[in-house]
Amino acid sequence: MELEAFLHDLHFDSDKIFPPDWQVDWEDAPLPYKIYRGLPEIPLSGEVPLTLKRRTHVKPSLTELGHFLWYVYGITQCSQMVLNPQEKAVSYTQSLRRFVPSGGALYPNELYVYISLDDAPKGIYHYDAAHHRLLLLRKGNYDSYLSKSLKNHCPISDCFCTVFVSTLFWKNFYKYNNFSYRLQGLDAGVIIGQTLEVANRMGLSSTVCYQFLDRSINHLLGLSEQEESVYAVIPLSTNQSFHFANRDHTREEVMVSASDLCQEIPPLEHVTYNRSKRIIDYPMLIKLNEAAKFETTQSFLKLKEKNRVKGSIGSEMILLPFTKYLSYDFTSICRKRHSPDIDFIMEKVSQIQLSALFKEIFSFSYRNDLDAAYGNIETRVSLFASLYNVEGVPNGAYSYDSGAHGLQRITLGDYRQFLQEGLTMPNVNMYQVPICIHVVGDRDHLKEKLGYRGYRIQQMEAGILVQRLLLVSSALGMGGHPLLGFNAGQCDELYGIDSQGKTSLIQIPVGHYRPRAWLKGSLHS
Repeated sequence: MELEAFLHDLHFDSDKIFPPDWQVDWEDAPLPYKIYRGLPEIPLSGEVPLTLKRRTHVKPSLTELGHFLWYVYGITQCSQMVLNPQEKAVSYTQSLRRFVPSGGALYPNELYVYISLDDAPKGIYHYDAAHHRLLLLRKGNYDSYLSKSLKNHCPISDCFCTVFVSTLFWKNFYKYNNFSYRLQGLDAGVIIGQTLEVANRMGLSSTVCYQFLDRSINHLLGLSEQEESVYAVIPLSTNQSFHFANRDHTREEVMVSASDLCQEIPPLEHVTYNRSKRIIDYPMLIKLNEAAKFETTQSFLKLKEKNRVKGSIGSEMILLPFTKYLSYDFTSICRKRHSPDIDFIMEKVSQIQLSALFKEIFSFSYRNDLDAAYGNIETRVSLFASLYNVEGVPNGAYSYDSGAHGLQRITLGDYRQFLQEGLTMPNVNMYQVPICIHVVGDRDHLKEKLGYRGYRIQQMEAGILVQRLLLVSSALGMGGHPLLGFNAGQCDELYGIDSQGKTSLIQIPVGHYRPRAWLKGSLHS
């Protein structure tokens, strides 16, 4: 019951999960990247191309893998912004940016890779984003070990690389305390979304594994589970027909346990550095991480497809005009993407722009271990929106029906003040926002089928949609700003979804914006 209450408060009453005397120790902040010491290193080329070439059936080189990792999670920009421009004693904030968004630009996730390339030793590596290099953690062939950790349903031997997305708890707990648990899943999701996009642009086949034996995977990477844990495993292949093996339910499958697997390889002990001198305990994050673990492969399952949540039955449907799929330079859009806050300016949005935005967000499917075939993300998350000053669409709240490519009216009205008052930290001027999108999912966070693992899976799938939404918004000349500091219960009532067992997972204002007054430099050769 303690964890149930925590997740409820995390979503609907986040003030309760913060200690009453909570203060951020800014002077003792950790680094925004993980540092290993004394490991063999493989430098990656800093000459990253401005465009990505699509190649099929050809195993990438180490250089191309470096390009892939840089576009997914490399440090791409250094920015500096004035905090108090109206005061005499001016102070600045400086941050290192990547192509994916992150709450507070803290980037709590890390990337690891298991590679099988012609020009590098086979083994497990950490992607050192700070120096754009690979650090060798464990040398050798671990195809069988990794396959068994995924219940032998993914042909790891056919993959040239397997990506591990982990969460390093302290990296954003130091600022957000227990609220960091919600951020960590979403941040992992946007990295997964970017991984899928980059892989597709390079002609690579990818599969997202949410179900794996946590202890054996963490043991393989040498992670301390009190500090860090893997959230997703993403095998990559040049074989476009690469897929999960079909499950024969008439045949009894051999159960594999994490504890047995861990006995097959020795533990790792590496020295790391994060700069913080005093690390506070985070018992709730540890409890949730323990509760979400799969100890045996018997816990793995497939989810049955469910109908997408819709607005009020019988309400008016506005059919959006059909548009051609957007064609844009992915890499330039990555460099251009910006999360406006006070920079939004009200400009009318055309119905063509709105149509392209919604169409492109859902114009993809991805392989994962939850669905029987290609993952249809719409069966688990949906899009709702509050619209203002959009051509041909009356101001109001709507749900998006991708099958009909239309907006189902829920209620009419100008809800900008309603949304502004719902912000827990008013860092966005909602009066200047024409499109406010909410990603909606099950209120029980998939716990009925997947237990507490369902919560973080739901957050990751929401994050995948968020990253795609941000890229499409940027391609349309607009910006989006993901927000968790909003009143979810209030928005659920607006859309009438609380009675359907659904809830708003994240809020993304989208619109045009003015250039920000800041200094920024690209970290690109």
